[in-house]
Amino acid sequence: MSGPSTVLWIAVPSAVLAAAAFGLTGALQHKAARRVVGGGTVQIGLVFTLLRQPLWLASLLTNGLGIALQWLALATGPLVLVQPLLVTALVFAVFSSSALRGERPDRIVLLGAGLCVAGLAVFFLVARPVAGHGRLELREVLPLAAGLAFLIVVCVAVAVEYAGRVRVLALATATGVLYGVTAGLSKLAADDLRHGVSALLTHWHFYVVVVCGVTGFVLSQNAFRVGVALAPALAVIVALDPLVSIGVGALWLGEQLPGGAGRIAGQVIGLAVSIAGIAVLSRHAPQTAQAETYMARPEQTEKENR
Repeated sequence: MSGPSTVLWIAVPSAVLAAAAFGLTGALQHKAARRVVGGGTVQIGLVFTLLRQPLWLASLLTNGLGIALQWLALATGPLVLVQPLLVTALVFAVFSSSALRGERPDRIVLLGAGLCVAGLAVFFLVARPVAGHGRLELREVLPLAAGLAFLIVVCVAVAVEYAGRVRVLALATATGVLYGVTAGLSKLAADDLRHGVSALLTHWHFYVVVVCGVTGFVLSQNAFRVGVALAPALAVIVALDPLVSIGVGALWLGEQLPGGAGRIAGQVIGLAVSIAGIAVLSRHAPQTAQAETYMARPEQTEKENR
């Protein structure tokens, strides 16, 4: 970490703006993905179908902007500082989705957003992340990577076998894990880029980022298409993403959060409050209320999605 001023004036605003871009991306992609017919099955080629939708193509631009801002934040701040800020993507997604639907968020949604922000404020006031060594050998990755890969395979298998809410949560879980790993390795790729494009392309970090990122992207589109409401799927993704990222930062990159019972308790409380806000948003976002309507009138909703 270059210094407190760097983190304050570059990493934090970049991370918040990235969260805003990702939130808008999620709202646009959910709206586009729900227009794809074919039941609730998992479709590997879903992206090729979505390419015909201008709304989904527009979401790629906002997603690209978010990725660029995230890389800027990761290049100037530790992973354990940047990634929890991306939890606010759910807040931006809920408000963006409400705007797209011509609705206003209700008071419970505002409460959920407030809890997210308050929890993050507590976390960052207490935490003082320490930058890691920024080096990673492939052999150091394999043990944890094998466990995460097994979890992702199980989630995909569950998503293929079961339908409804179970499928949505399984796909979202796999996506969140992949995005968390992608973020951790993106920090290394961003450090490589400081030494030039050739350094980026000659290290394995970049290629693993591409594979994990693309795989997570495909799974997220299926989660958005299967789930009637945006917030539940996105809530799981944005909650797991920073948690996995913090684990990657600590176990792979040597990043540390300060010790001491008081500080640890404060960090846990802050994250717990943010997760509570995510839960409120996922259960009470305006679009979530339509789930019961869909279950009661699936044929009508299918026609609307066409």
